Amino acid sequence: MRYKIIVNPISGRGAGGKSIPFIQKNLLDAGLEIDLETTERPCHATELAQKAVAEGYEIVVSVGGDGTANEVINGLMAAKESLGHCSSMGIIGVGRGNDFAFGMGIPTGLEPGCQTLIANNRRMIDIGKATSEDYPQGRYFGNGVGIGFDAVVGFVAVKMKRLSGFPSYIVAALKTVFLYYHAPFVKITIDNGESFEISSLMISIMNGRRMGGGFLMAPDSISNDGKFDLCIAREVDRLRIFSLIPHFMRGTQMTQKEIRFLRTSEVSVNAIRGHLPSHADGETISVEGKHITAQIIPNQLEIIGL
Repeated sequence: MRYKIIVNPISGRGAGGKSIPFIQKNLLDAGLEIDLETTERPCHATELAQKAVAEGYEIVVSVGGDGTANEVINGLMAAKESLGHCSSMGIIGVGRGNDFAFGMGIPTGLEPGCQTLIANNRRMIDIGKATSEDYPQGRYFGNGVGIGFDAVVGFVAVKMKRLSGFPSYIVAALKTVFLYYHAPFVKITIDNGESFEISSLMISIMNGRRMGGGFLMAPDSISNDGKFDLCIAREVDRLRIFSLIPHFMRGTQMTQKEIRFLRTSEVSVNAIRGHLPSHADGETISVEGKHITAQIIPNQLEIIGL
């Protein structure tokens, strides 16, 4: 089998680039046939992944964080649309959050990531597709879509120069509490036709389990059940946000009265008042949009994991 290794060299504050010698030695020593390329610009991993499928690589490996993995997913799914098939996907998580890898049961770090590839255990997972004003054609995602407070936290975290990983999200959350957030009043509609209106602090549409490197938005999510786990937090005051944060870190937020959990294969969120800052797998899909839909596409991608 041929492996296309796609490395984001600036991921994890340069950890991606530094990982290349280790990856090459370990995978070549294990007898894997690899071809490694580095990304040079945004969306380059999408192009490389789509090209790899067309060139017959059986496995495409993302080396980086959630953003790199998301680009690879979009390349693989674009290839599937055009060619009718796509390669399997592997992940070596060396990025800021590595939430997608966590949700898929793939250990973070160079050595565990390489060993997971070598073990070559595979399973099929669902893929989500989000549509917004900025992405009318849709953007695929593997982990989840965040709307509202957590999206703004991500926007703040990515600008930090001195912090990385989970600490950067904690500091960003504290900054966001004080500098922003005016919760939008939204209408949410799910697959059975049920709809309701709410002032919502944040809405997490999860195929995986975690966001922000340590916030368990959907601790019981299953990535191949054909359903999103939808976590909806209604608007609360600043002090209450502080007391809810530890629950999201432990995954116990469902015990809190302000939190509602649903499972659905499709969801539509419309802002009646305010805007919908949002991301898919950490990649911005809207800053001031008014409408987002997401649908699950069952059993779309074969992934190498535990």
